[in-house]
Amino acid sequence: MFHKHIQPFPKNFLWGSASAAYQIEGAWNKDGKGPSVWDIYTKKEGTTYKNTNGDIAVDHYHRYEEDVNLMAEMGLQAYRFSIAWSRIYPQGKGAINEEGLKFYDRLIDLLLEKNIEPIITVYHWDLPQALMDEYGGWESRQIIDDFNNYCITLFKRYGDRVKYWVTLNEQNIFIGLGYKSGMHPPGVKDTKRMHQANHNAFLANAKAVQSFRKLVPDGHAGPSFAYGPVYPIDSDPENILAAENAEEMNNHWYMDVYAWGKYPETTLDYLQKEGIAPVIEDGDMELLNEGKPDFMGINYYQTTTVEKNPLDGVGEGKMNTSGKKGTSSESGVPGMFKTIRNPNLETTNWDWEIDPVGLRIGMRRIKNRYSLPILISENGLGEFDKLEENDEIHDDYRIDYINHHLVEIQKAMTDGVDIIGYCTWSFTDLLSWLNGYQKRYGFVYIDRDEEDAKELRRLKKKSFYWYKNIIESNGADLRPREGE
Repeated sequence: MFHKHIQPFPKNFLWGSASAAYQIEGAWNKDGKGPSVWDIYTKKEGTTYKNTNGDIAVDHYHRYEEDVNLMAEMGLQAYRFSIAWSRIYPQGKGAINEEGLKFYDRLIDLLLEKNIEPIITVYHWDLPQALMDEYGGWESRQIIDDFNNYCITLFKRYGDRVKYWVTLNEQNIFIGLGYKSGMHPPGVKDTKRMHQANHNAFLANAKAVQSFRKLVPDGHAGPSFAYGPVYPIDSDPENILAAENAEEMNNHWYMDVYAWGKYPETTLDYLQKEGIAPVIEDGDMELLNEGKPDFMGINYYQTTTVEKNPLDGVGEGKMNTSGKKGTSSESGVPGMFKTIRNPNLETTNWDWEIDPVGLRIGMRRIKNRYSLPILISENGLGEFDKLEENDEIHDDYRIDYINHHLVEIQKAMTDGVDIIGYCTWSFTDLLSWLNGYQKRYGFVYIDRDEEDAKELRRLKKKSFYWYKNIIESNGADLRPREGE
């Protein structure tokens, strides 16, 4: 769709950035905090790049004032951050740690003082280890009530000041990598267990949304989904069918449940025939139907291109966690689809395909299928940033990446898509889960590496000043892509 005129960003558009507790806070065992699964998992040899962990991370816990002041200097209008469950409930349930609640009180109050809208992510992967030890975490239905109790505590404490809430961050990632590929905690490779854990997470999300409606009636809540719109490699009908399979299994399987409270029937039938479908108990579907969100949060980094995959075809592939370009491999579901490199797209050093138009396509699909507003809760570029003379960091590649995605967001709004705001990933550099500290995403450079935390100096990159200007101009200074 081409437009004669592109509409400007609305005046209430939220220009934001994002982070996650485990990746930035550090202070992993301070002030009463209990261990999370990531605190334990990353101590196991070989689980992460150069055995990095978040014990210190970028020490946001002790430096949050400095970080928020930098946000205010940039003119940031929204900051999405997560709360560490085990900082509030060290055992996942039971006794509340008041010191943990007070930390987030201070953070929220400072954000509001600086006119920055706080957006809370309730769960960003750091499950209390105590719940994993007691009953297996997401594999047990016990987590539904424990998660709800945790959410209620947060809603009551912060709901008077925080109006935008993300319930679960990237359920498809923490369940898929935790229970299928075994790359995230708990390190399981069992598709049947994966689907049961996934069903329990859906139920926990729905129950939390129910509680939110009662406790924060003037607020807005929804999950954030790692969305990778799917393309067929060509117009071969078999490859188009493979793309339909992948779109339904990877995307509709999640968003249909969030928005409609029901599973896509074709994929559910496939899982039942394979003997790996979740056990659905009486009342489950009714609960899912009552947990519909106010918006669809999406974390967007890339699209997925697929082709047909025979019954004896490709299964689990290899993920690039080193930054050595070209080290990832094809993956798929035998009999359903296989991923394949898109020849029309460039990739990052971590083999993520760069596709700004794909974000517009994905949001159009959400608009037409679910009629929900969209919060872009993550989008950004992880790359090797170089600290140069005079503490300068020239990350023009990040500026180009974000600029081109924002141009497509503006086009999507002109198409009629309702977009609440845009949060880059991330504000500062941080621990990139399995990838260590070398994979940098931030506007603010953190002077540390895998071996040495150094002094954790905060240094503004070139992109910091660029995004500051984009916010001040409300997007008017974005550059169209070549040829437009």
